[in-house]
Amino acid sequence: MKTLVLTAAASMLLVSSIVRAEPIGADDRAAIIDTITDIAAGADRRQWDRVRGAFADTVTLDYTGLWGGEPSTQPADAVIRQWSAFLPGFDRTLHLVSNHAIVESAGSIAVAEADFQAVHRIGAESWVLMGHYRYHLTKIDGTWKVFRLVMTPAHETGNRALVNRAAERAGQPG
Repeated sequence: MKTLVLTAAASMLLVSSIVRAEPIGADDRAAIIDTITDIAAGADRRQWDRVRGAFADTVTLDYTGLWGGEPSTQPADAVIRQWSAFLPGFDRTLHLVSNHAIVESAGSIAVAEADFQAVHRIGAESWVLMGHYRYHLTKIDGTWKVFRLVMTPAHETGNRALVNRAAERAGQPG
């Protein structure tokens, strides 16, 4: 298996050089959407191997639009350890991802976008976040993998403090 390691600067340079010169085929489009679905549905179903399979070995997660700070680049295995330790602190999560579009592609690199609604529940309380995802993908050994994920929030309702309560319930730092 090939390992792909991209620094943040290299990935930005690589992605910024992509043009719409190559239309993406239906099979690749479907495979990219399946990869995106594996992250959302896999996390909700606590199918961590499924989520891990959707990521390249190193992944940059950018949730700065919601939490501030800086994007985080780390091994995908570390992301899975964090998510699998934190998400069970909620009674239920549901990440609905729709309106998929492949906005850029060139060979084994693609950028996809989608809208999302993420519901997080503890008891009768909920926190619902809506927004936009931008996925940077690479094709490794014939399989599309996400190496950068940018989340841009648009709207939220409910109790954002449920995140801290879920972390406490899961025994994680808030």
